[in-house]
Amino acid sequence: MLFDSSLRKELARSFGATLVVLVTVVMTMMLIRTLGQASRGNVGPSDVLLVMGYTVLGQLPTILSLSLFVATVGCLSRMYRDSEMVIWFASGQGLARLLPALLRFAWPAMLGVAVLSLVAWPWANRQIQELRVQYEQRGDVDRIAPGEFQESASGKRVFFIDKDSPEPNTASNVFIAANEHGTQAVTSALSARVEMRGADRFALLSNGQRLETQAGKPEIKLSEFELYGTRIGAAKVGLGDTGAARTRGTAELLGQASPAFQAELAWRIGLPLTAFNLVVLGLGLASVNPRASRSGNLLFALFAFIVYYNFMTLGQSWVGTGRVGVAAYVGLLHGGVLAFALALIAIRHNRWSLAALWRRSPA
Repeated sequence: MLFDSSLRKELARSFGATLVVLVTVVMTMMLIRTLGQASRGNVGPSDVLLVMGYTVLGQLPTILSLSLFVATVGCLSRMYRDSEMVIWFASGQGLARLLPALLRFAWPAMLGVAVLSLVAWPWANRQIQELRVQYEQRGDVDRIAPGEFQESASGKRVFFIDKDSPEPNTASNVFIAANEHGTQAVTSALSARVEMRGADRFALLSNGQRLETQAGKPEIKLSEFELYGTRIGAAKVGLGDTGAARTRGTAELLGQASPAFQAELAWRIGLPLTAFNLVVLGLGLASVNPRASRSGNLLFALFAFIVYYNFMTLGQSWVGTGRVGVAAYVGLLHGGVLAFALALIAIRHNRWSLAALWRRSPA
């Protein structure tokens, strides 16, 4: 019990440090990615931190799984280098005896991975999708910032207002430049207000003038007005159902026969299984030669992690194209990795080797 307690304490320290580092790296990458999306107009500038937070929340299952794997391999490799495992083996204990202690430490993180992948992952994707839809459905007036020239959603108009107004649907010193159907028009007004007429939104300009020119014609038409109305877009509509598999709840995916929904379900089910398999696999891969490089074993473990997740992505695409079913995907990939990890632990536990089997074989 004393050894198990000390092992879990060291695993907790290693897991915490690895988790902090990985979360920091992922948050930095997601911030850069989200800022790039905001610069391209896919995300509202005011929603950058929200989108980044939801994205990091969706990536937490992978981060937790990798943290568990790195903590397991790093902690056990250190024990091999410091000859603590030699003492453990000399006391009559085998490698498989460490598996219950590892699982007792890792089960809260595995439970967190299951909750995050089955519940938080679709919720975070749904929140990101709603923010993007809201930003894309803004009207032209919603895009205007006082003191800035702002292009409309269609790219055919440029708006400018002088300063904020105490009322949200009014503005002062309005400038509109439009290029539609071969007609270039510049409209200016002292004030404007927005009104709803049916399903359309109109800007009603007061006390201004309008300058029109036709493409290819030298004529210029100048007119003054006391009240002039122009349509600026349709009324705001609801978000609706995006239909994306990543935003659907896990219970809803269970009743869908579409390959895209089944592929998403297979991915979510596979994440907690991956966390469990990585802990078992880490125990089998942790054996290290004290005379070898200190980081070689960890690099090999990280390579195994990358290969595992690439096979998960490949399997998800196969399920999405209908080549394999969810049960076959889970059984072949995750069941195969678990069987390989248990076989590796059995070999290390019983100290099997090809040379020993060769010596035992009859002449």
